[in-house]
Amino acid sequence: MTASPLILPMLTLMILTAIVWINMYILRLRYVIKHKINAQKLSSPEKIPELLPEEVNRPANNLKNLFELPVIFYGLIILALITELDSASLTFLAWGFVAFRIIHSFIQCTNNRVMQRFKVYMLSSMCLWALLVNIFISLI
Repeated sequence: MTASPLILPMLTLMILTAIVWINMYILRLRYVIKHKINAQKLSSPEKIPELLPEEVNRPANNLKNLFELPVIFYGLIILALITELDSASLTFLAWGFVAFRIIHSFIQCTNNRVMQRFKVYMLSSMCLWALLVNIFISLI
């Protein structure tokens, strides 16, 4: 049995999420330890921006993004796998979405240039919605 080519982009996005999560904890822990911040002061998401600078919070903000539209991506890939849909166009769109999300994460976690990030976000979104339409049409 050979695995569908759709599995690899899904796993790649999961690995990206893990990398951003690790980066978030490294930056936050390093900052909290260096500045001797009492962990209890970080008890709610609202308090964190008051105590940690924006550049330390960038990966956390990106991690939130990785649980928004990517949730639809995961659902679509699982749906395609369950229904045994497999085409070059689905694979291309899946990789397009993942590639643009990797670039989006890199921008948001580093320089956070909003217009750059927005353009890449739009491209990834277009891939996602095209993937949805493609799967929908294939199933009706």
